[in-house]
Amino acid sequence: MISICIPIYNFNVSSFVEAISQSANATSIPFEIILIDDASSTEYKVQNLKRCEQETYIQLEENIGRSKIRNLFLKYAKYEYLLFLDCDGKLSNDKFIHNYLVCIQTQKPDLVCGGRIYQDHSPSRKQRLRWKYGILKESQTTSKRLKNPNQSFMTNNFLIRKDILEQIPFNETLRQYGHEDTLLGFELKKANISITHIDNPVINNDIEENSIYLEKTKKGIYNLASISIELEDEPAFLEDVTLLGFHQKVKNWKLATFLYLIFLFSKPFIYYTLNHGFANLTLFNFYKWGLFVEARKKLSR
Repeated sequence: MISICIPIYNFNVSSFVEAISQSANATSIPFEIILIDDASSTEYKVQNLKRCEQETYIQLEENIGRSKIRNLFLKYAKYEYLLFLDCDGKLSNDKFIHNYLVCIQTQKPDLVCGGRIYQDHSPSRKQRLRWKYGILKESQTTSKRLKNPNQSFMTNNFLIRKDILEQIPFNETLRQYGHEDTLLGFELKKANISITHIDNPVINNDIEENSIYLEKTKKGIYNLASISIELEDEPAFLEDVTLLGFHQKVKNWKLATFLYLIFLFSKPFIYYTLNHGFANLTLFNFYKWGLFVEARKKLSR
């Protein structure tokens, strides 16, 4: 009934896979666990092979990126529903698979998002930015996610009918980190695919250090800038992305040039502040907007 799909990149998934297997076995439903390693370093491949050799475990020789690897699971999955989980997750409850099963049986959904949560206690300052952003922006209650189902779509923990993903796959032109879920959420919305949200979160078990998260953010913003150029004639896309909506307002108020100059002048200071764990999200949002304008200029040359 469910193909559990876990893309892996430089992470030991042994304990995560064990917990998922136990949760699925407790339901007595047909399931399979498929793991595809996106050219991780040798140490992680060795660690994961010891636990995952009894599962469907594929090791790629070259890194193909977050979008293409998720589409690749279609080649191996045999069940009607695909449950995608990021490799750095941790189950928040023993009935994790059961909760998805109940949703399938009672609602027969097209796509279900379970949510994401973070540890309650603050980590060290060198990890503070990722943790604070996650706590305030990503750890949303089910009721809040239901207000904007497509806008709240995240790929770390979602279940989708196989035939829908075959019709509307991830955009494989996005090879770098970031916003592949934003684009897929929009494409699903255009196709009138409903997104159900339930309270079945996964705990983020790997909070990146500030410098790593800032670099991943930069890559994600570049992706978003590229998407925004391609979808220039899709005003509905602006409604689903807060950053794009803000950018449009700034342009309408004729403040874009002035604010961008402020960004260029203050960029080193903002980076220093965020990198040292002073995680002000207003400042972080302004930094992302500046990176977005910068990327748009580069892409438009």
